[in-house]
Amino acid sequence: MLISAVIIAKNEEQNLVNSLAKLTWCNEIIVIDDFSSDQTAKVAESFGAIVIQNTFVTFGKQKQFAVNQAKNDWVLSIDADEILTDELIFEISKLDINNHKFEAYEIPRTHVFLGKTFKYGKESKDYIIRLFNRKNGHFDDAQVHERIIINGKTTKLNHKILHYSYKNLDHYFSKFNIYTTQGALKLKEKGKTRALLFCFIYFPFYFIKHYFIYLNIFNGWQGLVWSYLSAWYHTVKYLKLYEINKFQF
Repeated sequence: MLISAVIIAKNEEQNLVNSLAKLTWCNEIIVIDDFSSDQTAKVAESFGAIVIQNTFVTFGKQKQFAVNQAKNDWVLSIDADEILTDELIFEISKLDINNHKFEAYEIPRTHVFLGKTFKYGKESKDYIIRLFNRKNGHFDDAQVHERIIINGKTTKLNHKILHYSYKNLDHYFSKFNIYTTQGALKLKEKGKTRALLFCFIYFPFYFIKHYFIYLNIFNGWQGLVWSYLSAWYHTVKYLKLYEINKFQF
């Protein structure tokens, strides 16, 4: 079973130490580096990875570029802040992918936030295609929230990837501005609008949805913080949409 692991990175020296440590069983590791200013390339090479520098345009295009560099047809596409569990590695090792009817495998991804591995919540019930045959699959060109398009059957694996999206609150807010802007622009492309008053009125409903409906109430104090920040994320995203529509940025 020949598998190429591919990762795109930009100043990810800390995350790569953990993610690459769980990929050394792969036949090939490729890291696409967007000209990092830290030791990303050096760290990647220390794990035997092939490092290729390429300027980032969109997440979809950068990840497809990574897939195109792989020498094997079966590709494991992992984000730098994702870590495979030992149970998942064992499960993948038992797959007979070359004689199987599936072209891709969806893997459950579990959210880790402020030191807490979430057992509940929308973010801990994601099934995401991470292992696929590139002959019958490719990334779209999306700016963010890119998807793998598969021509063929997919199935689900049982064991998890751990997703360490944010190191701490400072790291969260460093991404917050970027993601809310991208989200607002995506809403604009879809022709969405929202009155200013409703940007604020919806805040408690978003909080209730994340905290109670998505069951983050059972994720401890970290679940409370996450639900509050998630509600604030939606609020700011729509405020930015209102600003864009009003001033036609």
